[in-house]
Amino acid sequence: MIVVSDTSPICYLLLINQIEILPVLYNVVTIPQTVADELSASESPPVVKRWITHPPKWLQIQLLNTSQSIELEKLDPGEREAILLAEELKANLVILDDKAARRIALERGLRIIGLLGILKDAARSGLLNLEITFEQLREVGFWVAPGLLDGYFFTRSSLPITEIHFSYFLKEC
Repeated sequence: MIVVSDTSPICYLLLINQIEILPVLYNVVTIPQTVADELSASESPPVVKRWITHPPKWLQIQLLNTSQSIELEKLDPGEREAILLAEELKANLVILDDKAARRIALERGLRIIGLLGILKDAARSGLLNLEITFEQLREVGFWVAPGLLDGYFFTRSSLPITEIHFSYFLKEC
């Protein structure tokens, strides 16, 4: 399975110490060089900068060979290049959180998942407790529209339930 990721999902997984769910779920994750550059930027949290300085073996960093697309100009560079790399590699999945990037990726025929979907899949696989993980995300600045999680991610027993389409907003990581 070929999986390409943008910056913010990796950043948030690092901030809540759950980055190792990615190789368990997907074996290998590929990011464009631009995403690696964003992760190592001076404004990135220290834990993120340390991690990308010595990336794990399951993370592949790849230069983009595809030319830019006018349609993607309005996106941030990491989102833009994640979409282009996913197309170039014929990826099975692209990990994106930005609403506009997700819409464009879907319009271009890409299969997408966001951080919340990854966490839901990890909870289904018994890798984490969703309720605790969402509290950790809130503590590091991740924001989800009030009421969005009600009836979507967990019942009183913390088991994930039905999937719906959603939009949410992220504080820059």
